[in-house]
Amino acid sequence: MVYIVGLLSIVFLALAFMVFGRLTNVMKGVSNPQEGEEQYGSTSNKINGAMFMVFLILGVVAATWSFIHSTQYFLPQASSEHGRRTDTLFWVSMAIVTGSALLTNIFLFYFAFKYQYKNGKRATYYPENHKLELYWTVTPAIVMALMVFTGWQAWRDIMSEAPAGAQEVELIGKQFNWIARYPGVDNNKLGNYNYKLIDNNNDTGIDFSDENAFDDFTNTTELHIPVGKPVLIRIRARDVLHSVFIPHMRVKMDAVPGMPTRFWFKPEKTTEQMRNETGNQNFKYEIACTEVCGRNHFAMRLNLVVEDEDSWKKWCAEQKPLLTSFPEYASRIPANLKAKAAKYLPSADSTATASAGGVAASGNASLR
Repeated sequence: MVYIVGLLSIVFLALAFMVFGRLTNVMKGVSNPQEGEEQYGSTSNKINGAMFMVFLILGVVAATWSFIHSTQYFLPQASSEHGRRTDTLFWVSMAIVTGSALLTNIFLFYFAFKYQYKNGKRATYYPENHKLELYWTVTPAIVMALMVFTGWQAWRDIMSEAPAGAQEVELIGKQFNWIARYPGVDNNKLGNYNYKLIDNNNDTGIDFSDENAFDDFTNTTELHIPVGKPVLIRIRARDVLHSVFIPHMRVKMDAVPGMPTRFWFKPEKTTEQMRNETGNQNFKYEIACTEVCGRNHFAMRLNLVVEDEDSWKKWCAEQKPLLTSFPEYASRIPANLKAKAAKYLPSADSTATASAGGVAASGNASLR
């Protein structure tokens, strides 16, 4: 580090001396215009013109090297259907912007070299050229319009309603972890929730007055999804602003308190496939938070497991619904739904709730 600082100090001093020398020449030109004009035109201007070309060449070489060197840190090909489309738009846009910047800078530096001041040479008066102005106005306008239109098309398709039959899951962000909620294997419908019902065990506020909530279960360490099937992620936050980010799937969506959001995508590579492609047997898809949400924001992550549908269904079947793990929530179930909830409760509670449901049903029948 000391050597780098020393080298930079030497470079700084050299540049300072060069600037001082140039200022001296300028001051000579001010005190003696004729002599200064001749000296500036014959010496300094040639040096400046040559430096423009040297800077252009070195700049292009450095930028090219930087890009090639950085490719090792690029993300691999997207693992989702919309991700590849997003990547294509990104690289097309980068090619257009980079090509335009390179072309305009080549002209800029070359013209500075070619048309440098020379004694006795006068600039040509070129008042206007309507055709040229039309070209350099219309051409960028058409290119920009095409870029905006294709980007809008992609955004419209990506943010459209999820296809029918998409697998639903819910991600809830809180300081400082994610909670995944699943609709269970009996149906693909998440139950209702209410923030007022949140407690130490029911950390997502599942509302058991809704029969679709009976088989819902949660997980705070992994999110499992099937490959090759549209997945709809319903997103919300319990406390402050968070942001769901799945880099390999090209998924990013804010989790906003009081304003549920959503994002759907179609994963096309399982975790095992990515391990084989990358050669890293420890590879894991990761869900991170990309919105600074507090001092432990850096640790807010969740593993994403993408697997074939049979393995995914098997994993889901092994999970216990929240109602099974905490049967005390049965007291929140309406009397007319207790019979339906019985199969999710432990056997002793099942008998009790089923009997209660039967008694309630008989009572209702006698009332009729």
